[in-house]
Amino acid sequence: MTSNNPDLFLSLSAIWVLVFASLILSVVAVVSVARARRERGSRKASARPEQESNAEGRSLLREFEKNGQSADAALVNWTPETLRKILTEDLPDAQVIIVSNREPYIHNLKEDDGNAEAAEVELVVPASGLVSALEPITRACGGTWIAYGGGTADRLTVDAHDRVQVPPDSPSYTLRRVWLTPEEHEGYYLGFANEGLWPLCHIAFTRPVFRASDWELYEEVNRKFADTVVKEARNERPIVLVQDYHFALLPRMIRERLPEAIVITFWHIPWPNSEVFSICPWREKILDGLLGSSIIGFHTQFHCNNFIESVDRFLESRIEREDAAISYGGQTSLVHAYPISIEWPPVLLQGLPSVAACRSKVREKYGLAENVKLCVGVERLDYTKGIIDRFRALEQLFEMHPEWIGRLTFLQVAAPSRGTLPAYRQLHAECLRYAEDINRRFGRDGYSPVLMVAEHHSQRQVYEIYRAADLCMVTSLHDGMNLVAKEFVAARDDEQGVLLLSIFAGASKELLEALIVNPYDAASMADALLQALTMQSDEQRSRMRRMREIVRDNNVYRWAGSMLLDAARLRKRGEMDRATGGNGPPPGGNNVVNMFRHGRVAAL
Repeated sequence: MTSNNPDLFLSLSAIWVLVFASLILSVVAVVSVARARRERGSRKASARPEQESNAEGRSLLREFEKNGQSADAALVNWTPETLRKILTEDLPDAQVIIVSNREPYIHNLKEDDGNAEAAEVELVVPASGLVSALEPITRACGGTWIAYGGGTADRLTVDAHDRVQVPPDSPSYTLRRVWLTPEEHEGYYLGFANEGLWPLCHIAFTRPVFRASDWELYEEVNRKFADTVVKEARNERPIVLVQDYHFALLPRMIRERLPEAIVITFWHIPWPNSEVFSICPWREKILDGLLGSSIIGFHTQFHCNNFIESVDRFLESRIEREDAAISYGGQTSLVHAYPISIEWPPVLLQGLPSVAACRSKVREKYGLAENVKLCVGVERLDYTKGIIDRFRALEQLFEMHPEWIGRLTFLQVAAPSRGTLPAYRQLHAECLRYAEDINRRFGRDGYSPVLMVAEHHSQRQVYEIYRAADLCMVTSLHDGMNLVAKEFVAARDDEQGVLLLSIFAGASKELLEALIVNPYDAASMADALLQALTMQSDEQRSRMRRMREIVRDNNVYRWAGSMLLDAARLRKRGEMDRATGGNGPPPGGNNVVNMFRHGRVAAL
């Protein structure tokens, strides 16, 4: 049926015009979008190399570049003078007190042919990572170091107040010794600290042992150290640096007696995830004790996160994640990562022979031929260090590449440690059996693939071994930092030598130019050993030079200085709050509060 209605015709015409116009506009839009996509793709292609480069750079950020420290910190030349300047300008009149179980200088009786009456006093400087890190700091600050006096002549060398000035050759600070009974030392140190907390915090598959009697002695010894801190404090506002897992309860005890003190607790070992930490029967008391600190420090951000999660799970607290702070019991504690390091330049290097001389001395001592490569491991005899795993890797190397038999010797220096504990006696026996087995299989007249030296060495002797080595293996199964890796790098001013470093050691987050290994994978460790043995001198130099720059820039003075600067900020914030009558964070229920608006930070 056809309609002659002119109005209808006009309406249909208008509709068709709109349809055609819409089609034209759609085509134009599609063409425009396609052109824009092509242009964006071209820009992306040209920018991709730079973006990929930036992404790679971000993925390789070293731990100390990720821990919230100021970017300006990397531009500072960190020296003892830097620390003294911080104390003078930012913390005037502040007394620095360090508390640790291990003392920096030990006095022992050295008997003459078994005659105790004719014994001389021998000074021992322990080869301890904690001591090597803290001793330069205490010297620079002129502070007081409180520690357990365990040397056989320690009581003979102190004054009437149990103090002795150290270092002996140039006294610059006070060592205050604390005396423990054999029962206290066994329960607090060997028992709760090292049979309980040590395996709990290290994923090394050794079952932690917890006894109520050990816990009671742990509390008692922590209280004894708190009493000593109060006695040594010259005023009510000292800066107290509490070291390690031996003193988890000490910060709270100090806080109760010296509420205006700045207490910085540094946990030198890993902190486990909350599920593992839940094993500890006194978990809430340990967390409460640590939260008496103004600042709680760990080596890596990962350990900080684990600690915060543990607090979140077991205590009624407010977690301020943006500022890495925990509000608990009316106080706030900051939780930051401070990767520990060593002093730079190492004082020991000034008096050591050349690398060539050290090499000749060590090789002569152990009867090594000139064409034999020397690989070394240096640490306490501990099940967390992966010593057995090194032996497995060496065995695999010899099986896959028998041409290296007779051309490689592994020197394991393992200082005896905690030998009364069953796990350590078992480890020692297992190491000796494995070393004997490898020597029996692959050794020959005048050649032993493994030299197991289970005895104490001085720091000087250790550095001589570092300088003599072609390779150094640090294969921790789980570690906080592991300063052996940094000491080896610092010792190699010839820019030679190769470092094989466990991915489970905190140092692997900084020393990215090392050969990073998984100690649980013997085959891949054997491959890394082969790569190290065949690495050309130029590549060794390139890797070692970069690692030495890292250790130089991120030295122990930066570690301590970062904590002291944070302490200074807290103290100034507290003074401002007292002057203005600040009463805490602003109302409104916001769970994330900037640290510079915190009304009350622990220790202010």
